[in-house]
Amino acid sequence: MSDDYEDTTIYAVVVNDEEQYSIWPADRERPLGWHDAGFEGPKHECLEYIKEVWTDMRPKSLRDKMAEDAANQ
Repeated sequence: MSDDYEDTTIYAVVVNDEEQYSIWPADRERPLGWHDAGFEGPKHECLEYIKEVWTDMRPKSLRDKMAEDAANQ
């Protein structure tokens, strides 16, 4: 790719059942196990959105297990 390349793709922010986020081209079918998180835009805007909403990088199952263990102590 040349340095002059500009990504004009519109992306959708997607999330899986473990509440992990990614981006996917908005005009493509979502990958199995992922659904829309409700935000679309240029790549940099999608990544900024993810930075704001994905505040705990641990998978949901791990967070749930840790909360359960803490409650049982």
